[in-house]
Amino acid sequence: MPLPPVPAPYQLPFHYGALHNLGVDFLVDPAATRDLLAKHHPALSVAEFGGRALASVNFQLYFAQYQFGAGITQEVEVNIVAFPADAADRLPDLSYEQYAQGYDQTKLLGIARIHVLCDNPLAIDAGRTLYAEPKHPGWFEAAMPSLNGPAGNGWHVTCKAAGITPEGAIERHPTSLFTLTADLTGLTGTPVNNTPITGYGTDDAGRPLAGPMNVYQPYLWYAPADITADRAGLAVLDPTTDVGRDLTLLLNGTGPTGVWTYQSPPVAAHNRPYYLRH
Repeated sequence: MPLPPVPAPYQLPFHYGALHNLGVDFLVDPAATRDLLAKHHPALSVAEFGGRALASVNFQLYFAQYQFGAGITQEVEVNIVAFPADAADRLPDLSYEQYAQGYDQTKLLGIARIHVLCDNPLAIDAGRTLYAEPKHPGWFEAAMPSLNGPAGNGWHVTCKAAGITPEGAIERHPTSLFTLTADLTGLTGTPVNNTPITGYGTDDAGRPLAGPMNVYQPYLWYAPADITADRAGLAVLDPTTDVGRDLTLLLNGTGPTGVWTYQSPPVAAHNRPYYLRH
């Protein structure tokens, strides 16, 4: 088969200059999950772990450097872990814990994107054009661990509604859609080699496609025993929107199962000044 086209001005692979990433996993009811997946990606099947489906919501803050300058993007993906329906006989039998730690080296277990909200018009167009992502405008109020802030390991992301102006810029709306939170202070994550992550999409012609993403250092994964309801979660703030309805349907009050994070290490530091003798 031919490869999907890469129309100008894009070129692949797309290289990230830095990435800060929080994911929260939820083991959910397979029945409702199958209906939602079939609506968006009919060529895929829902993966099951101990009789439960897996919904995963992740926040990304990333930087990219271009010939003409730089871009900073924030986005949230609402995903269902799935696989190509005609590849069921090639899948390993895994628990959620094994999947989260990267045991599936077939990489057939991937993220089927249901909603992607993003604050960068160029990234929205690239996601739709190159990877058939259901990508739409959104904007974010986000707090996360930083060497330039106080000590702690807390994440708090509020996703808000947005549109695109006739000039092609993001137009921020006041409506808050949902919050994604994780307080990992005092917990020790397990380094996991779980990439490349296969991302699934379905284009306007109904053709399924897959795009892998490599991350060049391990993620930190926090196991179910540590992720209690007071540690992490997702709260739908507007259930009348498309993403609010689907999140409510998917999660149905389910608490989080696991959390994973990635933060690019710093590459330089501008140190404290000192006085010169005069």
